[in-house]
Amino acid sequence: MGQLNIKDEALIEKVRRLAEKRQTTQTDVLRQLVDEALARDDAEREARRLEKLAAIREITARTAKLFPPGTTSDHSDLYDENGLPK
Repeated sequence: MGQLNIKDEALIEKVRRLAEKRQTTQTDVLRQLVDEALARDDAEREARRLEKLAAIREITARTAKLFPPGTTSDHSDLYDENGLPK
């Protein structure tokens, strides 16, 4: 099991005070704070991912209108039954 060695006296005092207020241990305070920070970071990352996905979908919806009906992404509309360009 690893060990955490904190040399910042101000931080140690803040963790001690918070542990007293919450009537728990310093380890529990640190565990809760780290868990909260990780959850917040994960939520922010997911929100950014969803924003990017929405932007991509919006671009796709706008650009889809620019292609003629029947156009496909496999380019079969460009070639005849022998594989030659039309």
